[in-house]
Amino acid sequence: MVRNVFHLGLGQVASTVLTVLLTAAIARTLGASDFGLLYVVTSIATFTYVLVDWGHAAYVTREVARHPERTGELIGTVLALRAAMALLMGGFAVATTWVLGYDLRTRTLAALMIIAWLPTTSGLSYSWAFRGWERMDCDALINSVPKFTALILSLICLSLGGRLLALILVSAVSGTITLVLAIALYWRLRLPPLRVTRATGRELIRGGAPMLAIALIVAVQPYIDANVLYKLAPRGVVGWYGAAWGIAGTLVAPATILTATMYPRLSRASNDLDTFKRALRNAFRPLLLVAVLGAVGTYLFADFAVGIVYSRQKFGPAGGILRAFAPALLLVYIDLLLGNAILASGRAGWLAIAKVTAVVVMTALEFVLIPLCQARFANGGIGIMLAMTAGELVIVASALLMIRDFVDGRMVIDFLRGLLAGAATVWLMRLLPPVTPFIGIPVCVLAFLGMSIAIRLVNRSDLELLAAMFRKPSAVIADVQ
Repeated sequence: MVRNVFHLGLGQVASTVLTVLLTAAIARTLGASDFGLLYVVTSIATFTYVLVDWGHAAYVTREVARHPERTGELIGTVLALRAAMALLMGGFAVATTWVLGYDLRTRTLAALMIIAWLPTTSGLSYSWAFRGWERMDCDALINSVPKFTALILSLICLSLGGRLLALILVSAVSGTITLVLAIALYWRLRLPPLRVTRATGRELIRGGAPMLAIALIVAVQPYIDANVLYKLAPRGVVGWYGAAWGIAGTLVAPATILTATMYPRLSRASNDLDTFKRALRNAFRPLLLVAVLGAVGTYLFADFAVGIVYSRQKFGPAGGILRAFAPALLLVYIDLLLGNAILASGRAGWLAIAKVTAVVVMTALEFVLIPLCQARFANGGIGIMLAMTAGELVIVASALLMIRDFVDGRMVIDFLRGLLAGAATVWLMRLLPPVTPFIGIPVCVLAFLGMSIAIRLVNRSDLELLAAMFRKPSAVIADVQ
């Protein structure tokens, strides 16, 4: 597990840095208005590709982990399905933008974005095979390459005066490079040859449907957020929200690392209650530590993050939106872990119901909170983050009810300790005199670690594992073995 976390962590750090650099360069060049348009177009394409994915990410990873010999037929068939679905769903998405009254420029950019993303999503489909085989090094590599190539090509494009259209074309080029690399890695690992079968196609459509429902619900919320904010607030506010969400998305990355690492193991342990509980408990505490620290840091240093990445002059109000995300961040971490546990245990249908309920609650609150925050703070984006916290509370509460048999009592105690350590850290940082964030951030981390040790949220074995992570990878692997 430590080796996989190391590889995914290294890849995620690289991807995060590249994403932040790319987002900052694009936002600073385009300005809040065009950056808001790019965010809307990206939301449309993202929603479209949820339909293209058809819930296959979780299903294929789980089946590869359980039946490695089927890797070739699963990956080969899913690639063929994705290409066909991209053409079908892309046409549907463009037609929907016309029905919703978007202008010609927005419709055209959305259509081009959907086409440009196909090579990238095809290449990333191979990551499901790599995760099922627990080759997170390959997964990390193909997830980092598109970010790196997109950054370099986008910087060149922007320096030559390129705008939105040119940036979309860059996505197609970087995606093609990713696809070629993924194919090369697959054959280098000598995984089963790709093949397409009708039986597997029917299985993927049928088996992915429950997970599609969940993925669709998850994706529909950003789509709703972007459109509701677009209608209820000035265009610049959409740009502020897009900037804040760009940083917020990177803050969730550590949770994706741990949950992606544990998902194949949870899938294999799903038929053994004791093994499943132990695997879930082992993943929960490190995730909780990062979640609470991330929420504390987001609340205390949101303005600093926005200023570094986007500049306060153009995107200063995004700091308030990011700060309002802090409570939701903690809940998102827990939601991701519990959600993966539910998927691994085969209870996708109940999770879908919980997420539908959360979407309804969050959307209803947005129609109230966005105008309220726009009137009170001149920043309707804060309303979305407040509504998101309420929605995540619904999901976490529902998930705990679904897998209450798997939840260890010690997890509940650890959660309460985490909240105590986080609150104490915020209180302590507020007592200190104002200091530069370059000093305040390390002090915050040390204060939180000290609080966690004092209340026994962090124990000796956790510190030994942390120390191991800073040694050579070979030493880390040796420790695990």
